[in-house]
Amino acid sequence: MEGNSNQRRLAAILAADVAGYTQLVEEDTDGTVAAWKAARDDVIKPRVGEKLGHIIKFTGDGFLVEFPSVQDAVDCAIALQEELASSSLDFRMGINVGDITDDGGDVHGEGVNIAARLEALADPGGICISGDVYNQVRNRVDADFKDMGEQEVKHISQPVRVYAIGSMLKDMLEPSTSTVLALPEKPSIAVLPFDNMSNDPDQEFFADGISEDVITQLSNFESLFVIARNSSFAFKGQSIDIKDIGKKLGVRYVVEGSVRKAGNRVRITAQLIDATTDQHVWAERYDRDLEDIFVVQDEVTIAIVAAIEPHLASTERQRAKLIPPENLGAWESYQRGLWHLYQYTAEDSDQAKMFFRRAISLDPNFSSAYAGLAFDLYYDNTLGFTSDRERVLSEAFDAGKQAIQLDQNNPYAYVALGRVLTARQEHETAIANCDLALTLNPSYASAHFGRAHSLWHLGRPEEAIISHDRAMRYSPRDPLMWAFMASKAIALILLSRYEEALEWTRKGQQQPQNAIWTYMPEVSALALLGRIDEAKIALERVYTIKPDAAISFVDQALPFEHARDREHFVSGLIKAGMGD
Repeated sequence: MEGNSNQRRLAAILAADVAGYTQLVEEDTDGTVAAWKAARDDVIKPRVGEKLGHIIKFTGDGFLVEFPSVQDAVDCAIALQEELASSSLDFRMGINVGDITDDGGDVHGEGVNIAARLEALADPGGICISGDVYNQVRNRVDADFKDMGEQEVKHISQPVRVYAIGSMLKDMLEPSTSTVLALPEKPSIAVLPFDNMSNDPDQEFFADGISEDVITQLSNFESLFVIARNSSFAFKGQSIDIKDIGKKLGVRYVVEGSVRKAGNRVRITAQLIDATTDQHVWAERYDRDLEDIFVVQDEVTIAIVAAIEPHLASTERQRAKLIPPENLGAWESYQRGLWHLYQYTAEDSDQAKMFFRRAISLDPNFSSAYAGLAFDLYYDNTLGFTSDRERVLSEAFDAGKQAIQLDQNNPYAYVALGRVLTARQEHETAIANCDLALTLNPSYASAHFGRAHSLWHLGRPEEAIISHDRAMRYSPRDPLMWAFMASKAIALILLSRYEEALEWTRKGQQQPQNAIWTYMPEVSALALLGRIDEAKIALERVYTIKPDAAISFVDQALPFEHARDREHFVSGLIKAGMGD
C-alpha cells in the first residue's frame, strides 16, 4: 500500500469568480474571453506574485490563491479589485483562514470551502472575509468593514461571522494637506489602545489600562521616543493601516494588542510591528487568572515591556549594521558600537570603541555614546582585553562621568559609571549609581544587574541574588543574560550553594553570546564540590578562551571587598590547577 502523500497546513485562501460570467459569455463570447484573459495575465498573476501568493488553479471564470499570511491575502484582494475596476468584468472575492489539505494537484478542506462560500456572498466588485480574518486585519488594513452578522454557510455545520470590505483603501492621510513627520533618530514607538474582544464593556478599562501602563513603562527608557497616550488613543476604535499610523505619528514601530476575557481567565496578546515595512518584529500571548485584576495588569505590562525593549534595541543594532559606515549618523554609529560590544571579543571591542568615538565626534552632546564607550572600556578590563588596567579604567571613568554630565536623566549613563566604579572597588558608590538609574527607570534590567554585581563584591550575596532575579525577569532576552547568570553563579558559590551555582553557570554557557566568565564559576564550583577531574576539564575550556588565564586576571576582574570572599571563590580555581 502506498503512503498517504496528502499534506495539511494552515493557510489564508482567496477565492474569486466573475459575477454573471455565463450571461456575459452568451452576450459577447469573444469580448468576455479576451477581457478574462487580460485580467488573468495582466493583473491577477502579477499582483498575486507581488503579495507572495501561490495560484492554486484558474477555473473557467475564477481562481483560487493561497497566501502565507492573512494580511497578504486581504492586501492582494483590495489591490486586485481596485485595478480590475476598470475592466468590463466584475469580480467577487472571499477570504478565509483555516486548515487545507494538499493532495499534490488541488487543495481541499474547510479553509477552502468557506472561502468559496464567502465569495458567493460578496457583491460584484466586493470582498467578504470571515470573522477569523477580520480579527487579524481590522487594525492593519485601512478599509471600511461592514458586519454582515452570522451567516449559514452551505456544508458548514456552524454559522460563520462575515464582514464585507465596502470601499477600498481610504485616503485618510489626505496627502495634499497632511504633513508626513520625519522619523526621530532614536527608535520611535506608538502603543495603540488594546482591543477589548470580550463583548464586555466593563473590560474596556482593563484593555485601556494595559495600553497606558505599557506607554508609561516604555517612556522610562531614555533610548526610546514614545508617543504620548492622548495621541495614540486618538486611533481608538478605528481600522487604519499600520503604515498610515506610523506616518501620522512619525514613528517607526507600533505596538498593538487585544484582551479577551472568558470566565475568570483573560488572554492578552501583543505584537510589535515595524510600521515602515508592516513587518512583525515580535508577538506574544499571555494567559492569566483574574484573581486580582490589577496584579495581572502590572504583571503583563512588565512582561510586554521586558520583551519589547530588547527586541527594539536588537532591531536597531541590526539595522545599523546594514548601513555603510560612511553613511552612519551619530545614532547609527552608536548602535553599530553596541552590536560590536555585545560580541565580547577583543577585535569587536576595538571596533565598538571606534564607532562610539565616531558617534561622539558627530554629536559631542550624545550622552549614551559616552556611556557606551565607558562600558566597552570596562569590558576591556573585565574580559582581559588590556594589560593597561589603570589607563583603561581612568578613561572609562571619565567617559561615564561625561555621560551623566550631558544627561542627568539617562539611566544608561548611571549604570555605565556604576560598572566602572565596581571595577575600581568603589562598590557602595556603584550601587548608589544603579539606584539612581532605577529611580529613572524601575524596570531597567542593567541597573538591577549592576546592583547585584556590586552587592556580592561587597560581601552581600543574598541581596545580590534578589537583584539578579529581577534583572532576568525584567529582560529575559537581554544580550547580557550570560553575565546575569554567571554573576548569580558566583554569588551562589559565596553562599556555598555549589550545585545551584553549577546550574546557573551552565545556563550562561548556553546563551548565544557569552564570555569567559560563564566558565570560571563552573571550575570553582566543581572543585569546591570535590569533583576535581571535572573541574580540570572545565578549566581547559577556560584556557581555550583565554590561554593565559590566571589568578592575577581574576583579581583584576573581580575586586572583592573582603579577603574571605576572594579566597572562597579563588580556592576552587586553585584546586582545579589554575596558576598565579
